Amino acid sequence: MGSFSIWHWLLVLVIVVLVFGTKKLGGVGKDLGSAIKGFKEGMKSDEDKPKIAEKPVEGARVFENEASKDKR
Repeated sequence: MGSFSIWHWLLVLVIVVLVFGTKKLGGVGKDLGSAIKGFKEGMKSDEDKPKIAEKPVEGARVFENEASKDKR
């Protein structure tokens, strides 16, 4: 009673195709695929980028803590 057979799903698929049309459904699939591909490429490029080390700014003061003074 609670589960649908393959015939129910095929009937739903036919109704969806009749309502929206194959051209619109194909466009939605294409857009979804390109969005997923773009997301994967974006995640990949973030991992491949080298980390930039922060350089000290000229004229900036560097404060030492007490622990580093004791080691001298």
